[in-house]
Amino acid sequence: MTDTTIRKSIYLQASREVVWDYLTQPDKLATWFHAPKTPLAEGKALEMFGTESGDKLIWGDVKVARAPEYLEYSFTVKPMGDAVSTVKWTLETVAGGTKLSLEHVGLPQGTDAFGLTLALDKGWDDHISRMRAHIHENTN
Repeated sequence: MTDTTIRKSIYLQASREVVWDYLTQPDKLATWFHAPKTPLAEGKALEMFGTESGDKLIWGDVKVARAPEYLEYSFTVKPMGDAVSTVKWTLETVAGGTKLSLEHVGLPQGTDAFGLTLALDKGWDDHISRMRAHIHENTN
């Protein structure tokens, strides 16, 4: 059996610095994902809250924050129980903008966990799509 990993890549018409802000700053994260109360910083706890409910939805620790090229944090949501996964973001400069890549590793394995994998896969698609729309509406 292979390890379940979600991988996504998109191109954004914005500098790596702008995209980095969307990955780490509470006001920017609130536009496409969930809002932390403080900026994401290496060595700090990760806590993200629902923008409408205010409930804590995601938690973990920021392991690496190397602006504006790489961000890595542990990631747990309630349906994962005690399992801890890892989210890795890589930002690469390309002609005209930034290539943003996501790798979500360490997801729970097995048939029973596949529904969670499908939900996270769709969730990342939806969130990343909102990020792209917000960045392109506000930086062009």
